[in-house]
Amino acid sequence: MKSHISIFKLFLFSALLSGVSSCDNRKFTVSGEITGAKDSVLYLEHVSLDGPVATDSVPLDGKGAFSFSEKSPVSPEFYRLRIAGQIINIAIDSTETVTVKANYPTMSVGYEVKGSEDCSKIKELALQQMVMQQQINAIAKNPNLGVKAVEDSVQKVVDAYKEKVKWGYIFKEPMKAYAYYALFQTYRLGALQSLIFNPRSNKDDMKVFAAVATSWDAAYPDAERGKNLHNIAIEGMKDIKIMEAAQNRQFDARIVDTSGIIDAILTDNKGQTKRLSDLKGHVVLLDFHLFAGEGSTERIMRLRELYNKYHDRGLEIYQVSVDDNEHFWKTQTAALPWTSVRVATDDDASVLRRYNVSEIPTFFLLDKNCIAQKRDVQISDIDAAIQALL
Repeated sequence: MKSHISIFKLFLFSALLSGVSSCDNRKFTVSGEITGAKDSVLYLEHVSLDGPVATDSVPLDGKGAFSFSEKSPVSPEFYRLRIAGQIINIAIDSTETVTVKANYPTMSVGYEVKGSEDCSKIKELALQQMVMQQQINAIAKNPNLGVKAVEDSVQKVVDAYKEKVKWGYIFKEPMKAYAYYALFQTYRLGALQSLIFNPRSNKDDMKVFAAVATSWDAAYPDAERGKNLHNIAIEGMKDIKIMEAAQNRQFDARIVDTSGIIDAILTDNKGQTKRLSDLKGHVVLLDFHLFAGEGSTERIMRLRELYNKYHDRGLEIYQVSVDDNEHFWKTQTAALPWTSVRVATDDDASVLRRYNVSEIPTFFLLDKNCIAQKRDVQISDIDAAIQALL
């Protein structure tokens, strides 16, 4: 079940970078000043395939001066400077000296970097990504847009960003570290975090990965990163072929009917088949939940309050559990007054993909025609949102 929820986490930048260190005594240096962080600890972290690994640290005084020196890599590598949640990403190529100046706590957006073209380009990419994310956040919080309108508008923003980055950075110099960095940038829509370039679902994005992989093969033939890119591109080709084959098969008319309902057909805690579309005529809170998850009890109590307040006026809850333990789920839902179903098979899990669910918990509000109108990230006042649809 976890594989369905965290399918995109495989490709997050911090989880895909792999390190290669040289065996000689050459070193690179990262030095500079970070003011406003007296008594804070500054970390230098190597961003490895298994996640960030701290290689050195220093407590900062009032002046904020620091200097780190590490063995030089034989091919471009990625590091980051971090104080708490503030991060500056750095690319290292050979024996260069990189100088960074910043002010805490805004170091991740207001820093200056010298001595490395890759680091300068990474800064440009990071700032542009932040602007894109701000645009996405504004769209997602727009109370006048429905779920489909939000997704369409966000996709337009992402597509525009992709074109700009693809031609201005990646294809321009695909052998550079900043081109590699750009491949693994992400954006967030509600609980869903996704790659901007996703080689598992987009043929053009897969080609972008392949272009960088080919360039890295030529420039750094033994680099683990190049091999990693090839593996991703190959897996992407397989996934796209599977996806295209599935699209060419006849679509199951039970899933989306002519009215646009994205249906769910799952088994409830009493062994009965329950269709989401059977609740047409009611306002539906479609909830995706993990009863074994942290905060589950508090969340169920809040749902009970909403159900008790609005059920007599036409509110229904269709709650989809992703718990692995069937007995535990049945025990937890035995006393709940609403429809409680569970994702138990790969076929069942298709409802998560159709509603773009990658993290739990999350919910959608459906109107009386069973059409999704808003997702949780758009709703600041759940009572007002329900009342508007009743």
